[in-house]
Amino acid sequence: MSAIALTLPSLRAAYAAGTSPREIVEQVFAGIAAVADPAIFIHLLDKAEVLAAADALGAYDPTRPLWGVPYVIKDNIDAAGKPTTAACPAYEYVAAEDAFVVAQLRAAGALLIGKTNLDQFATGLVGVRSPYGVPRNSIDPAIVPGGSSGGSGVAVGHGLVTFSLGTDTAGSGRVPAALNNIVGLKPTLGTLSASGVVPACRTLDTISIFALTVADAYAVFSVANAYDAADAYARRFPTRALTAAPARLRVGIPDAGSIEFFGDRVQADSFARSVDALRQLGAEIVEIDFAPLYAVARMLYEGAWVAERYTVIDDLLKTNPDAIHPVTRKIITAAEQLSAADAFRGIYRLAELKRLAEPALAGVDLLCVPTIPTFYSVADLEADPIGPNSRLGTYTNFVNLLDMCGIAVPAARRSDGRPGSVTLLAPAGADGLVAAVAQGLERHFPHNLGATAWAFAEAAPVAPAVEADEMEIAVCGAHMTGLPLNGQLTSRKGRFLRAVESAPEYRFYALAGGPPKRPGMVRVSSGGSAIKMEIWALPRAAFGDFVAGIPSPLGIGSVVLADGSSVKGFICEAIGAEGATDISHLGDWRAFLAQQA
Repeated sequence: MSAIALTLPSLRAAYAAGTSPREIVEQVFAGIAAVADPAIFIHLLDKAEVLAAADALGAYDPTRPLWGVPYVIKDNIDAAGKPTTAACPAYEYVAAEDAFVVAQLRAAGALLIGKTNLDQFATGLVGVRSPYGVPRNSIDPAIVPGGSSGGSGVAVGHGLVTFSLGTDTAGSGRVPAALNNIVGLKPTLGTLSASGVVPACRTLDTISIFALTVADAYAVFSVANAYDAADAYARRFPTRALTAAPARLRVGIPDAGSIEFFGDRVQADSFARSVDALRQLGAEIVEIDFAPLYAVARMLYEGAWVAERYTVIDDLLKTNPDAIHPVTRKIITAAEQLSAADAFRGIYRLAELKRLAEPALAGVDLLCVPTIPTFYSVADLEADPIGPNSRLGTYTNFVNLLDMCGIAVPAARRSDGRPGSVTLLAPAGADGLVAAVAQGLERHFPHNLGATAWAFAEAAPVAPAVEADEMEIAVCGAHMTGLPLNGQLTSRKGRFLRAVESAPEYRFYALAGGPPKRPGMVRVSSGGSAIKMEIWALPRAAFGDFVAGIPSPLGIGSVVLADGSSVKGFICEAIGAEGATDISHLGDWRAFLAQQA
């Protein structure tokens, strides 16, 4: 059997055509043997056990979204009956049951292949801090594999499995993605249960997902995102269908005074070309000062959050300190010099830094940053175990402290042949938005998947649709994408669906007053024009609060669209036309703004 590309679309097509999951399992284990890197896995399941699980799936069942899909998990995540080590033999225990997320994946038909190597106790971004050896980077063995989820990143980079689970506190779900030319999805904190996961920093941790494509990573996230009442930090953020990104997003990037590549001009050029691609896709690029974000990032390892890591292994530090990797021990035992007062000072300082960052972040829809500022080799880490690790976290360490979601995606390839990668970041709950924008970048830069010979194939587009707990609303002015009041939708978890035109039954006015300037649509019996609009999906629970802020003479009514359908949207009382400027001939609020400028 020729090797099947282990993406979800390829697997589903193969299964529908008669391929058996047994054949896929054989391919997976043949691939593992061919790669011949024993440091990828801490515990590889016996092939006979996986084949038995494949047989137990029965006939192909496309209603189970991950039926027959092979995957691996980082060895700080529990699988029933298997050892969990967190890369520390002295810490090992046998899990009584699956971690909550693993149970969700198993129920969806996924096949667990093994448990992967990591920086011990998920402390590090390099992937070399493990007594089980150093996984070889799938692209170039001289480069570090990335950590702490190094084994999970390398396994997907080689195309051994369709996806893998990592964890992410400081960037461990993103840095290995950049180093192995794959996608790393770091979801909103609390969307993926932490039950059955050995914590690093309990208040900041999340399971993360590595995959070969954005669509695959998001599909796995959609399955794994289920509310777990047993997890005290679980949050309800429903997963929406992955659709096209809105047009005219405002994307923040580090300004010239704060962007940092540590002298790596090749990486700087890759990032610049990735940003140019965003411009070509319709984004407005906004340069912002990242100094407050860097200050937040420093708090993760220089502040009281190190004490959270200490709570996980304090007993082991007392009874068997030599069991802990020397670099890991050095980092975590710094907590012994901290007090409860230091913890509160850290909390206060974080709040102050968040407030400093708010104005810049409020002015953009999302951020785009280099996933890593530069590359480091295994030899670099042997010479300096701390410095390169810290620098790899330049654009990752602040993210969970600021409660952001993100996704690392292959972007403009470097001129030296190494992979390029950027990370898109947005506020909690905007996982669908960052994935949609990432998909646009993924399409823009044709590439092979990971280190494989499999070429990227564009996923079939999904038509945007309103969910059962949402309602459609049509907007025609300052609430449209990239305009001043769009935040009134996005802050309420509104989602862009599509651009439309109204039926030619409206007079369009620039109303008196402001700022910001506002338009008004008045339906007329004759002499009307078609008006360009956007349709957004707004959670029903947020609709009343949104409407309460709409000032007279505007209101919400039924707007007739060009196709004859109607949708709730902004309308204007006839009295609003008094003193207003008739701009019906333009039929587009953005055209009016451009004319005014």
